[in-house]
Amino acid sequence: MTRTNAALALLALAMTLPVLADTTSDEKAIQDLIATYATAIDRADTDTAAQIFSDSPEVTFINPRGEVRGRQQIVAEIVQNLMGGTFSARKLTPSEIAVHVYGDTAWSEFNWDFTATARKTGAPFHSQGVETQIYRRENGQWRIVHVHYSGRQLVR
Repeated sequence: MTRTNAALALLALAMTLPVLADTTSDEKAIQDLIATYATAIDRADTDTAAQIFSDSPEVTFINPRGEVRGRQQIVAEIVQNLMGGTFSARKLTPSEIAVHVYGDTAWSEFNWDFTATARKTGAPFHSQGVETQIYRRENGQWRIVHVHYSGRQLVR
């Protein structure tokens, strides 16, 4: 290998390292965002949920009950009414998380396990499923722009 070729190879490698480091950093940030999302569900925390979802009008949340559009509606219908209103205690556990970053957009897919206590009856509730989330970097922060989840099975 000539010195010129060796220098070009090193330059090419050096140019890709920051990209790899940024991707790793972004993947970690999104994994942290998923953990924050789970905590917001666990606590039915509308303030935290409002911070992690984009305020863009095209934001959507698809679930077995239907589709919810916009951050305000997602926070009210999913976090406050469904999670907070239906269950007195909740625990969402994401697992097998895969994150894919492409510049200022990304997506994740993961399995989840959800246990809860029904507010009205005190009965235990358990479900499992899969979820995909899509993200956009806004002002340097990752925000959720789309959630689509499906239940695998209902276990009571």
